[in-house]
Amino acid sequence: MGEVLVGVVIFACLAGAALASLIIYPRFPEHHRQDDTSAVVRLSANLFVVMSSLVLGLMINSAKNTFETIDHNVHNFATQLIILDRSLRLYGPETEDARATLTAYLQRLVDATSPTQKTPAVANRLSELLLNKVGDQLAELQPPEAKRATALQNATQQLQKVIEQRWVLVGQSEGIIPMPLMALLVAWLTLIFASFGFRAPRNATVVGTFIVSGALAAAAVYLIMDMDTPFSGPIQVSPAPLQRALAELKQ
Repeated sequence: MGEVLVGVVIFACLAGAALASLIIYPRFPEHHRQDDTSAVVRLSANLFVVMSSLVLGLMINSAKNTFETIDHNVHNFATQLIILDRSLRLYGPETEDARATLTAYLQRLVDATSPTQKTPAVANRLSELLLNKVGDQLAELQPPEAKRATALQNATQQLQKVIEQRWVLVGQSEGIIPMPLMALLVAWLTLIFASFGFRAPRNATVVGTFIVSGALAAAAVYLIMDMDTPFSGPIQVSPAPLQRALAELKQ
């Protein structure tokens, strides 16, 4: 919801700047409406166009890398959960309770996948308690032979890897694009749109163009912000790896 609100504010800034410039321009004194003044305004706007293009390119690349990295880590996380379950099965029927808890944990991750969620499921407190419970259940086991002791040690080490990977995903869930940079980009875009209204014809086509352009530019910035936080919003990391892992655990 916060990202949507930011997108609406950006649209209001861009379209409002263009329309305000269009309305105010005829009221400027005559010497502010000369061709030389218009040329300077256009040159200044071109400077910000170039800078905005560079920043947008960097932000798109950054958001893309963040999304791909987290998607890779989710696949890795799902694989580690499957390996942990296999290690528990190898120990024997005594680990059924731990496997049930692990399955409940993964079921919670899959069920919590939603475009409207504010906090990724991996960061949920109850999810953390379920993983900790698996560790407690493993600690209660008393392996009667060396073979089972080795299996228990492997399962414990694999659980530690799962917990570490979970915290990696938690740390990556907030995004890396700094808000001051986003604010600066919006300021540049606002100045660019304001220059569009300078000496522009006052008709419905121009007004409609400003509104549509502002909406598309705001939507682009919104999607970049959304891709930078892959656990929330319409563009999310696919839950398919976790769903496949859950199917494996339930077999």
